[in-house]
Amino acid sequence: MPVLTSTDYTAPFLLSNRHVLTVFPTLFRRIPPADYVRERITTPDNDFLDLDFSRKGSRSAVLILHGLEGDSRRQYVTGMVHIFNESGFDTVSMNFRGCSGESNKALRFYHSGETGDLQTVIDHIAPQYDHIHLIGFSLGGNVTLKYLGERGSAIHPQIRSAVAISVPVDLLDSSTELEKRQNSIYRMRFIRSLGEKLTEKAKAYPHDISLEGFSAIRNFREFDDRYTAPLHGFKNAEHYWRLSSSIFYLSGITIPTLLINALDDPFLGQGSYPFSAASSNRNFHLETPESGGHVGFVTFSEKYYWSEKRAWQFIDQHR
Repeated sequence: MPVLTSTDYTAPFLLSNRHVLTVFPTLFRRIPPADYVRERITTPDNDFLDLDFSRKGSRSAVLILHGLEGDSRRQYVTGMVHIFNESGFDTVSMNFRGCSGESNKALRFYHSGETGDLQTVIDHIAPQYDHIHLIGFSLGGNVTLKYLGERGSAIHPQIRSAVAISVPVDLLDSSTELEKRQNSIYRMRFIRSLGEKLTEKAKAYPHDISLEGFSAIRNFREFDDRYTAPLHGFKNAEHYWRLSSSIFYLSGITIPTLLINALDDPFLGQGSYPFSAASSNRNFHLETPESGGHVGFVTFSEKYYWSEKRAWQFIDQHR
């Protein structure tokens, strides 16, 4: 029964509040930039994806997927790059469509259930490596888990293990959680950032995207109903959430996979703690520290955060 008891992470005394744990790394963590070499690849629909490689000459690679409105330069990504580079792994940091500093070409962009682009990246890097391990954060974690469950035993043979951190595996549940008043700062920050991307895309597709009334949007249901769902072929927000939530795919995971969701994560409702799925699938491991916030897990006493060390430990077991 791979429900793991997590007792070895304790939040620093001054950061015991879950919101402080969540925002502290973004505001105050200082970590050297990764030594990236960017490579642009073409997707089957003639769009592009930007991949940032940090190579150590290894035949093993860690493929890293960022969260909503993130990119390869976020501190939680570069922290993972450094710890795995130091251990001799190459890393490949994937930027979702429109997240690399340049608007993508297609009308569509990225969303929580889009696994086709991940497959494109894996197909591209697989000839270069004997072993590939996946790490996904938040939205990127949901994409990772959904991808693994969809492919099941047909997954690419070079993929050996995966770690997902702070993942809203139940999108409806997490959207409801983010509608709470205490989470408004996160919700409006995301919506504002998505709006900036839509403004750029509307210049290329003025007949397909209207920003009239955008300022009145106050939650993800409204945003996904109006933009995410129609732009990506879904009927509405709930249809998008239902088909894209990785919780419905966890039973299909066939490689060693670890999900780390802190119990105090302000983004997650009870639906994002899939204890029953972990109890029934020997390949799917669930670890739920008492604290950690959302992609937090701050550690002052050591070079790397607890989540980075934990991901390395799990992947090192299956390298």
